[in-house]
Amino acid sequence: MQLLHNKVALITGATRGIGRGIALNFAKNGANIAFTYVSSDEKAKAFESELQALGVKAKAYKSDAGDFKAADELVTNVVAEFGTIDVLVNNAGITRDTLLMRMSEQQWDEVMNANLKSVFNLTKAVQRPMLKAKKGSIINMSSVVGVKGNAGQSNYAASKAGIIGFTKSVALELGSRNIRSNAIAPGFIETEMTGALDEKIVQQWRDGIPLKRGGTTEDVANVTLFLASDMSAYVTGQCINVCGGMLT
Repeated sequence: MQLLHNKVALITGATRGIGRGIALNFAKNGANIAFTYVSSDEKAKAFESELQALGVKAKAYKSDAGDFKAADELVTNVVAEFGTIDVLVNNAGITRDTLLMRMSEQQWDEVMNANLKSVFNLTKAVQRPMLKAKKGSIINMSSVVGVKGNAGQSNYAASKAGIIGFTKSVALELGSRNIRSNAIAPGFIETEMTGALDEKIVQQWRDGIPLKRGGTTEDVANVTLFLASDMSAYVTGQCINVCGGMLT
């Protein structure tokens, strides 16, 4: 059974890591995919073709989610191409890790703009087609760091905590219109980025997790699929930790 058959999903930052895993999972479940990227045209086109090979419509859009005007134009273009937007996944984000005493204003602003303002930009823009359709699912990628904090990541933690508060507020505002808003807080997820880290350090992290392993992009994608589908029709305003028990 394809849980997202003929639904249209807009996913930001989908050419690698968690975003890529979500897009693949959605496409396998019948969703037509619009996704954004900011750098490699070649990589985006290759992923577009990979998604299309799964039998769905897919289109890559070069767009900076942190730019208010660009986000608004993106949604307009996606609706013109796909007809509507049923699911929004705000996944795009960056890190600029350093201790607060060394953190520059630019490092703070870049993270808040890419991680938090982007969620405001896309959610505000996607309200129009969702309100018209009287339905929709908005899924915002937070982090366990936004729940518990982390030394050396005060900017990242603040942005991800802000996403949770924003998610809950939007759920209260739009619930009466059958538009749901939820957040996901991934823990230690093993991607190509973590693959470059020292294996001993990575193993120490795994050992500290109750399930004794790092998460996969599929682990996060499966929860995202649930929140995007009608299986979660009575779930809104929630933040689901996908962390192997790290926060237990």
